[in-house]
Amino acid sequence: MPPILIPAAVHMDLPDVGSVSVPIGEPVARLKCFEAFADKEKQLEAGVWECSPGVWRRQVLQAELCHFLSGQAFFTPEGGERFEIKAGDAVFFPPNSRGVWEVRQTIRKTYVTFNLY
Repeated sequence: MPPILIPAAVHMDLPDVGSVSVPIGEPVARLKCFEAFADKEKQLEAGVWECSPGVWRRQVLQAELCHFLSGQAFFTPEGGERFEIKAGDAVFFPPNSRGVWEVRQTIRKTYVTFNLY
């Protein structure tokens, strides 16, 4: 398989994919996503993701590595300390990382989700 280029990930138009699945209060965050690659059998996915302001529970079961291109948010992992995420930051979420997102300014990231084991 050849490499996959995602041109201008910061500025590309992303398809709307609906609201977050487990919102906490108002406003309910809306999601946009461009899936550049997916292998459903291996549960591997890569693309560009965006989320509008809101508070909600993270539901991703796979490991995830992401690089934030724009925006500002806080993430509080279950049993852990809240931390800020802003443009330029990268975050690795181990498998089954649960917690609460607080998106303050619309965030956009490139991401890869995958099974670690």
